[in-house]
Amino acid sequence: MRLCSITSGSSGNCIYVGADNTHLIIDTGISGKRIENGLNQIGLKTADMNGILITHEHSDHISGLGVLARRYGIPIYATKGTIYEIKKSKSVGAIPDDLFQEIQEDTEFMINELTVHPFSVSHDAAQPVAYRISREDKSIAIATDLGKYDDYTIDNLKDLDVLLLEANHDINMLQVGSYPYYLKQRILGDRGHLSNELSGRLLCKLISDKLKAVVLGHLSQENNYEELAYETVRLEISMGEAAYNPDDFYITVAKRDCISELITI
Repeated sequence: MRLCSITSGSSGNCIYVGADNTHLIIDTGISGKRIENGLNQIGLKTADMNGILITHEHSDHISGLGVLARRYGIPIYATKGTIYEIKKSKSVGAIPDDLFQEIQEDTEFMINELTVHPFSVSHDAAQPVAYRISREDKSIAIATDLGKYDDYTIDNLKDLDVLLLEANHDINMLQVGSYPYYLKQRILGDRGHLSNELSGRLLCKLISDKLKAVVLGHLSQENNYEELAYETVRLEISMGEAAYNPDDFYITVAKRDCISELITI
């Protein structure tokens, strides 16, 4: 299995996950041209994709969806609430109804040899989900846009090989920054985004001998930067109660504006 972040950040998100015979895109929050260029860099084309998994309907996750769907006829997997909101979006445009494949939280489905397990996250969208994707004994998860985590979140992210996890903001940068008060409260709230600190604390509960790589993603352009997210998460792990330290597995940060490295397990 393989994971590659085409882009990940507050300005647009698109993640590739695949195996030998199946290729998936999680979210399409950038232009079709940028998605194609990113896939080309790892030896693939948009036409190779077997499915598009949508986490939720915010524009930084669906802005390129209409173009891709109409041009390539790729099936779109999303919850009922997310599909409803996508169909209302004027910026996405009309998408043929038969491309939509309605999914439900905690109900697994297959796309060729990959098992996809959607699970609920706490975010201010209609019916948002994260995804755990598995093949035999290998599992990769993409979990962003979650304002909080609980035992349910932890259970869905245990025993992974690779995890792309949100580290959206530094709390201090957000609080003293230029965002209006209501937006700061939204981001800091239970239906907002995970801070660097919370991301590190969640990781402390997920580290195992199986975990090989963590990709920190969905960084805010205004309230975070790569080095700060990386060091804060490592510090939380060092200070945590887990019997592991940050050097026991690979940690990297997804790029906001360009393709990140291809991780293979």
